[in-house]
Amino acid sequence: MLHRLYGGTSFGTEEDVAFLSRRGSKGIAVARTHTYKKLEKNVALRIQSGVILAANAVASFFVWLFRLLDSKMTVMIVPHSGKKSINFQTNIFALSLGSIIVVGICISFFYFNNKSIGETAEINRLMTEHRETLASLDELRDENVHLLKTARHFQASLSQSLSLLGIERSRPTAGVSSNASDLAALFDMQDTVSGSIRESAGVRELTNYLDGAVQPIEQLGKMLENQSNLFKEIPSIWPTSNMNAHFSMPFGPAIHPITGQWYIHRGLDFSTYRSGDPVVATADGQVVSIGYDPSFGNNIVLRHKHGIYTRYAHLSTMRVSRGQIVQQRDVIGYIGNTGVTTGPHLHYEVHIGSDVVDPAQYINIKFSN
Repeated sequence: MLHRLYGGTSFGTEEDVAFLSRRGSKGIAVARTHTYKKLEKNVALRIQSGVILAANAVASFFVWLFRLLDSKMTVMIVPHSGKKSINFQTNIFALSLGSIIVVGICISFFYFNNKSIGETAEINRLMTEHRETLASLDELRDENVHLLKTARHFQASLSQSLSLLGIERSRPTAGVSSNASDLAALFDMQDTVSGSIRESAGVRELTNYLDGAVQPIEQLGKMLENQSNLFKEIPSIWPTSNMNAHFSMPFGPAIHPITGQWYIHRGLDFSTYRSGDPVVATADGQVVSIGYDPSFGNNIVLRHKHGIYTRYAHLSTMRVSRGQIVQQRDVIGYIGNTGVTTGPHLHYEVHIGSDVVDPAQYINIKFSN
């Protein structure tokens, strides 16, 4: 319902409508503004009343709580022995605060106790790892000593090999100890250096030595690569591919197995206890002779460079022909028992010009006495 004050008189709804109809749109706007202001005033009054009531309720609660906590209590301790009892007064606030402190102390005790147990277990684990590390360090020191001993042998062997090949090793210059390539500094270390410092110094010196040894070893590899053709041109491998063959008779003076007389054995006898094992060319060459001989049986003669010839005798069969070019390790025939023999074997000879030489000098074989 709309209300409007006009000339001190209050009009009802029908009168207001009639009045507003007479006053027009301007009167309607004024009436609405007046109504909105009145509503705002009522809302503000209600909010203010609510805030006051809430403040009074909070204040009443804290007053009640203060009175409750300030309530007096008497604690009496009566001994069973009949002695005088002990009385003391307190309030609920002090009793609650004391209970909270006691509970906090108990919780802290259990927390730090569990934490202490965990830290103790961690310390034990670290101590175990420390003992294992010490054991590993001792093992590493033993391996380091073994490494240094092996390095000594390596140094001697490398120096000897380089000397035989005519390769000079550069010596460390004065004042450049960090790049030294000799083990002298390593092997002559003072005994006053001990522990991990000495081992570390040894490893550093060994590393420097190996770094310095790389260049001569590379030179050795290049030399071997450049000389690979030479090794293929000289009879430097076994004449049989069966490495289980044994030497039934060496080069030199021997008793003939058939006549029983002393004679000069002009080659090496390879035996595999059977016929048919492959016989290979010991160097690149050309077949210059192939055929049968009453003494050598089926035999092949190869001509190589540098005036070298090789003979392969007592073969069962031959796989090459006269004038054929063969490469090192090519199969040229098979071990047999042809000619004058006591069993299947290969008789192998090396000739240089008109001289017969010991084949063992080329295939690096040493015979036991």
